[in-house]
Amino acid sequence: MKITAVETTVVRMPMRIDGPAPKMGGVPRTSMEILLVRVDTDEGITGWGEAFGHRAIPTTRTAIDVLIAPLCIGRDPAAIVDLSLDIQHALHGGGRNGPVIYGLSGIDIALWDIAGKLAGLPLYRLLGGTARADVPAYASLLRYGEPAAVAQYTEQALARGYRHVKVHEIEAVNVKAARDVLGPDMPLMVDCNCLWDVEEAVRRARSFEPYHLHWIEEAIWPPEDGHAMAELRRRGGVPTAAGENYMFDDFERLCELGALDFLQPSVTKVGGVTGMRAIFELGAAHGVQVVPHSAYFGPGLLASTHVIASYAGEIPVERYYADFDDTPLHDAINPRDGRIIVPQGHGLGCDPDLDVVRRMRVDA
Repeated sequence: MKITAVETTVVRMPMRIDGPAPKMGGVPRTSMEILLVRVDTDEGITGWGEAFGHRAIPTTRTAIDVLIAPLCIGRDPAAIVDLSLDIQHALHGGGRNGPVIYGLSGIDIALWDIAGKLAGLPLYRLLGGTARADVPAYASLLRYGEPAAVAQYTEQALARGYRHVKVHEIEAVNVKAARDVLGPDMPLMVDCNCLWDVEEAVRRARSFEPYHLHWIEEAIWPPEDGHAMAELRRRGGVPTAAGENYMFDDFERLCELGALDFLQPSVTKVGGVTGMRAIFELGAAHGVQVVPHSAYFGPGLLASTHVIASYAGEIPVERYYADFDDTPLHDAINPRDGRIIVPQGHGLGCDPDLDVVRRMRVDA
């Protein structure tokens, strides 16, 4: 079997907004985008992946279309690790992070989708997991910036059955609004999106102490400053989490520094399914819990769900808190009663609906 084509498509999904619009970069956010990666073979089996994503779509897509895709043609899709290493070596002059690795992540996910289809197994079973119908999800609320909106969406998440909630708020008054709704015992996390030096991060973390956070996420700028992360963990009084901006070597260094309580690899950035599994192994070796970052709505979310489902325990899947009238994966991305279904079809278990893809595709 050989790879015959690699194709990228950008899909834009308008959000259904029932209250105050969330903001990203100070601008109201009204839609979400998916960078789909399709890998075709000469035996008619197609794999689907998703590459990062969001504001990086133009550079990631260019890296795939111009640099990575030509190196995939004619290769054996079953030789996943060999293909990835060969391409990394060929393109190492462009760095082993950023768009090249993001693009390879999308390819890797698609190749694991093909592997599951060839084996006649859902991906989580191919990875060694035992049969399970679903895994817990946590509501990853967007940033609203004012207490009433935070309370409104937190109440909505509770009504939908979520039992873990994360807010992207940076002011204590807004974190308090979520805690007041959740009560004293339900896990509450805060994602800061890489804002502060260590002194400000410690000050902010201590201001959140009354709200008993499960973790504070990505409080440090720059995110690769492992010594600052370790100092925040020592002095902040709150468990620390990070990872969506890291590669394997970064995670290894942060584990050695004792900087994190939770590792958060992103399947669309860290090398796909292969890379995420390596981080799970690293976390186990260092005794640090892995809870993947998965702010996605396509094959990236499915891949995260399958990898999590392949491990024992109740590791929650992050579900970015946005509603849509339709998506290429329909209800496969929608939790039910705070849990997300593990697709039982072969591979990722759910191919994108091509009619929806054609209707929602954009040039980006």
